[in-house]
Amino acid sequence: MDKATFAAGCFWGVEVAYRRVPGVTTTRVGYTGGDTPNPSYEIVCTGQSGHAEAVEVTFDPARVGYDELLEVFWAVHDPTQADRQGPDVGSQYRSAIFTHGPEQEAAARASLARLAAAKTYPGEIVTEIAPAGPFHLAEDYHQQYLEKRGRQAGRLF
Repeated sequence: MDKATFAAGCFWGVEVAYRRVPGVTTTRVGYTGGDTPNPSYEIVCTGQSGHAEAVEVTFDPARVGYDELLEVFWAVHDPTQADRQGPDVGSQYRSAIFTHGPEQEAAARASLARLAAAKTYPGEIVTEIAPAGPFHLAEDYHQQYLEKRGRQAGRLF
């Protein structure tokens, strides 16, 4: 099994999208990309922790490739919005790909370059690509939040 970590706004809908992908074995929502040790939802929501709401995806590379996971990432959010997604505003909602190793980094950068060259989006892609750091698991009530409530995420492909 391999891991991938993506931040694309509020983690609830992003988690639903990845849970639907054949070959994804588990998802966890949490916080990454910041400096605050042991952040909580309340701390992350202030925008002062440096962390982004993110989804950690465990996947079987024999069933789904990292490039396919990148396609989902680009499809579920607007990577041209800096520090926000729709009504959610703050650095905790930024667009980011946190890579686990040089192969993922190269794939993420190539994917971004292809989309930028094709002018897939009307604005500049502002997605951050950075090495994955510590992943802090979000509180239990955030895990599979929409599924637990029988709701579907909005903008899913």
